Order: sequence, then C-alpha cells, then structure tokens
Amino acid sequence: MASAKIDNDDGPACPICLGHFNIPRQLPCTHSFCQSCLQSYISTKMENNSTLKQIECPLCKQLACPSRNDQPTCQWASLFPANTLLQSILPKSSNENRICDACNTEGVSVLAKGFCTVCEEALCEECLKIHRKQKVLKNHTVITMDELLSNPQNVLKFADTFNCSEHGGEGIQFYCSDHKVACCGTCSFLGHKTCAKVIDLREDIPNVLKQCNVDKVIGDLKNVESHLKKFYEMTESNINNLESQVNGLTDKIAEVRRKINAALDDLETRVMEETKRLYKEETVIKQEESHHCLSLMHAVKNSYAILETVCKYGNETQKFLMTEKMTSQLSFYYTQIRGKFDNTDTVKWHLEFAPLVESILSQSSFDIGKLVTIKSSNCLPLLSFPTNVCSVKRADVINVKVPGDHRPYYTGITLVSGNRVMLADNYNRTCILLSSTYQFISSFTLPQQPWGISVVDDDEVAVSMEKQKKIQIISIRDDHISPVRTITTKHPCCGIAYAGHNTIAITGMCGTDKYYWSLINMNGDLKSFHQFDSTLSSLNHVALDNDKTRVYVTSPGNNSLLGYDIDGNIQFTYSPDNLRFPSGVSVDWDDNIYVLGYHSQNIHQLSPAGSVLQVIQYGVPKDPREICFDKSKYLFYLTNCSEADNLYVYHFK
Repeated sequence: MASAKIDNDDGPACPICLGHFNIPRQLPCTHSFCQSCLQSYISTKMENNSTLKQIECPLCKQLACPSRNDQPTCQWASLFPANTLLQSILPKSSNENRICDACNTEGVSVLAKGFCTVCEEALCEECLKIHRKQKVLKNHTVITMDELLSNPQNVLKFADTFNCSEHGGEGIQFYCSDHKVACCGTCSFLGHKTCAKVIDLREDIPNVLKQCNVDKVIGDLKNVESHLKKFYEMTESNINNLESQVNGLTDKIAEVRRKINAALDDLETRVMEETKRLYKEETVIKQEESHHCLSLMHAVKNSYAILETVCKYGNETQKFLMTEKMTSQLSFYYTQIRGKFDNTDTVKWHLEFAPLVESILSQSSFDIGKLVTIKSSNCLPLLSFPTNVCSVKRADVINVKVPGDHRPYYTGITLVSGNRVMLADNYNRTCILLSSTYQFISSFTLPQQPWGISVVDDDEVAVSMEKQKKIQIISIRDDHISPVRTITTKHPCCGIAYAGHNTIAITGMCGTDKYYWSLINMNGDLKSFHQFDSTLSSLNHVALDNDKTRVYVTSPGNNSLLGYDIDGNIQFTYSPDNLRFPSGVSVDWDDNIYVLGYHSQNIHQLSPAGSVLQVIQYGVPKDPREICFDKSKYLFYLTNCSEADNLYVYHFK
C-alpha cells in the first residue's frame, strides 16, 4: 500500500487527504480541511445518522455546527467559513484556481476575481457587480485576489477570525482565563462578569503577550511536529523493514524447500527400495498362509465328503468308526484355526519423520525419517465360535467444552469421518462437532430441537426434528457444518438410522398409543411403514445391524426392545424386568445389540437373535440416553441426562 509523503517545502496540507488545501474551510476548533474532504466526511457521518444537526471535528472531535444547519447536508461544508489566512500562506499555485464562494454554494465553479473583507467571501466578476449594487453592502471593502493573497498582512487586516461570531461581528475585546474563551464586550458583560480573571485586551495586551510566550508556543508546536515526523519516519521504516523481511523469509523458505526436496528425494529412494524388499518378504508369507489355508479347506471338504458318503452307503459300524475319525480330525481343524486362521495380520507402512526440523537446516547430510512397519490384528468372521461375553470398562469421562454458558441435552450421537464425534443438543437446537480428541470444532444451529442423528455418508449427517416433522441433512466439510436439504415426514420422527442404499429408518408416534418405524428414501418418499402399540412415550430409538437386514426399535412405554427383519416381520421382543424405559440402541462389530435402560441405569448386551449375553451395571451413569460404537477402536460412547455435558467412553477388554 502506498504511503503518503511529507515535504516541509510544500506548506500546509489537508489532514484528511494529506494534499494541498483546496478551498480550506475552518471549524470552530480552528482545524481546517478541504471543502470537498470535509463534505465527504459529513456525508459519511450522515449515512449512519440522518438526524444530525452538528458534526464532530475529524481530528479533535469537538462539535461543530454550520451557520445554517437547516440547509441540505450536501452544502454544509461550504457553510463553514473559509480560512483565508491559511490560504494566503499556501503556495501560489494553490490559489490560482480559487473559485467564487457565492457561486460554489449553488454548485457552480467560477474563478474568483475579488474578495470582500467584511463578508470574507471570494467573488467572481458577476458576484462582485451584484455585491457593489447592494445598498447595504456598498460600504464593504472589496480587494482583488492578488491584493489578498500577496501578503498575509493584507488578510489579517480584514480577517473576521478575531471578531465575535455571536454578536454581529463585534471585535474581540476581552479574554476570560477562567473559561479559556475570547469574547466581545457584550459577551463579557452577559456571560463573564462574575469570572475572577477577565483580561481587557485593549489595555493589558502587552503584559499578557509577554506571559503567554508566543515563541514558546511556536517552539512547542514545532516540537510536536518534529515528534510526529519522527514517528511517521519510523513507521515508514518499519513498513520497508517488513517488506525486506517478507523477501528474506521468502528466500529462506526457498532454501528450506530446496533442502527438504533433496532430503525427500533421498528418502523416496530409500523407502522405495525398502518397501520393494518388504513387499517381497510379506508376499511370500501371505502366499504361504493362503496356500496353507486352501490346503486345510480342501482337507476339511474331503473329510465331510467322506463322512457323507459313508453315512449314505455304509453300515452302522462304518458310520460310527468314520464319525469318530472325523471328530478327531475336527479337533485338529479347530486347533489349526485358533492357532493360525482366526485372525490375519494387516501390514501398514507409515513414514515417521524426524522430530527436529532444525536438524534439516543445520546438517549437510541427515535422515528426515524412517519407514516404520505397523502390524494390527483384524478379527475375521470366518467361523462362528460361541460368543464369549466381553468385559466392558469405562475408560474416560469427557467434559464437552462448548463456547457459551448453556446446559446441553445430548439426545443424539454419531461418528463422522476422521474419528470426529457429532452430538445433537436438544436444549440448544444445535449440532456440535468434536475432534478425535473431543475438542470443540464447530456448531450448527437448527430450526427446531433435534432428537436423533445418523451419518448418511462421509460428508453428510441426517438429524431428526420431531415437532417439525422434518429431517435436516447437513454437510461436514473441512470442519465446517452447513445445511444441504430438508426432508418432510408424514408423522413426527424421533429415532433415525441410515439403512443403506439411500434409505433412512425413522421412528415416532402416529396416533394415540400408536407408534411406527418406517423406511424412507433421501427425498422423503415412503418405502415401508410398520406400526406397533405402546404407551407413555414417543421417544423410540432405532438401529440396524451391520448388513442392514435387521432393525431394532426401543419401546420405552412397554419396557421392550423389538427386533424386526428389514421387511417388517417381528423376530423377537426383549422385555426383562431389569430393563426399564429403554432409550438408545446400537450394535457392535459382531452385530451384538446394546440397549440402554434409562430408568434401570444399565446396558443390556444381546445376541443378534435377541437373547441376553450380559447386563452391564458398573460404571453406567444415571439416565443413560444414547449410545454409539466406534468399531475401529472397539469402544463405544454414552451420553446421559444427569450429567448432560459429559461424554462417557467405554472400552472392551
């Protein structure tokens, strides 16, 4: 950005435009500005407040009122007096185009030829003629512009600056030291007769002039100017220095980039060589595992083929003996599977870079990273062994910190891409996005209170709004939440879960003691509708298994969990005495079902068929509300109503 320049030889300059004065107008505080600059300033102020009757000085903020504030504001600047004294000390080029003040008030620019010392107005030839013809103005002294501007003494002879503006141009005779104001005889009598120190300028001026020390004031003003000039020069120097630093940083970054690129090229070469070697080694191992697995598969197939043949064509003794042999082989097969084929190692390669970037800049040869091999076991559903009940341990309690002082009520929770957590806050009508470390990222205000929430895909989330009979689809991109579209439902919807294939499962109330779950597409079109009876509560939750073939719905009024196939056929009803007012429901990686007992303060773990595996009591907070699984980490999250701003994290052992 270009900066204004200062030049001591240029003379006075307008504080607004920083250029030569063009028709300087003076405010009562004695600060002067170009007429056009002052008018622009006034117009800007009027945009924000059209009822203003006076303005503030752009510099000192003292109030100033034009001589006629009943005139249009577009003329206010021209109504302030011209600072003829200031104009007289401007460079000659600044005064060559002085225009007629009288014509200027009417928006016409005509060069001035004369100046009335009483009216303090520059006048063109036509206005001078009119001025001289007016009987009341015939005694006014009119001089040429050259006479006015050739010498400041000429201006001082006629300047109205030292006359009283309150009483018809009466000359200044007194100065009240108490009020720091100059006044005429009338002002002195009316407003300052009780003041302690009123100076009679006609008699005491020699002594007063000595006391006020004009030279000192001039010196002080020059010191102020010198200080401001130094500040300006320092600021300009800082700007130049900043530009130099930018260039220097750019050069430094270029050098760092060159070094880093060279290091990365070297790292790429080494990594590619190492990965090729490791690829060969891992491929040999995996091929051996694969071949062994196929061999075992064929052996198992041969075993049951032989047993089936004997059972079909052999006698009873042969059946018995062959069954015993195959039982012995079956034990061998189970041993092999548990030892080698119940899980497989997934190999991931991860680049681990050196922690200190400074070492890159200071060393001529260096290692900026190394290849790290990470192995993790992923359970495969190859065989269905009897389910061993896992032990659940509460790992952490996260106090969710959201900007603002408000109490939340998290009625919904889901996981989005990047291991981020999204919560539906019913009380505050918002969706809250948390990082993978549970730090607040952003929020989105909904038109109505949300209840359920479910991920639709990596970038979109569906939120149910029961009272409004709507589902809000929101987008999450780069940690920013924005609305996408709204789906209207026939009945109020509470529970919500993505059912795959652009289909959403929803639950809610559809009449007195009548409730439903249904499947709708992303446009709101109904695909299926299934009704059931219940009492007391419409807060039904819904979840689907991992294959999206089974639907689980809570019925709080009946203290039940209902299991359906995707076509709406009831598969089981789970209603034990120790499950009271079931709320949230979800499934784990093995399709085991977890349903929360809101009033019973427990978690019921069921098999996919609906039989109880265990009831978790320890570490469950009061009034558990919603549950959500992170299947990649073998943990689940829990919200509750008694400690509403806490998020509970549970791990499986």
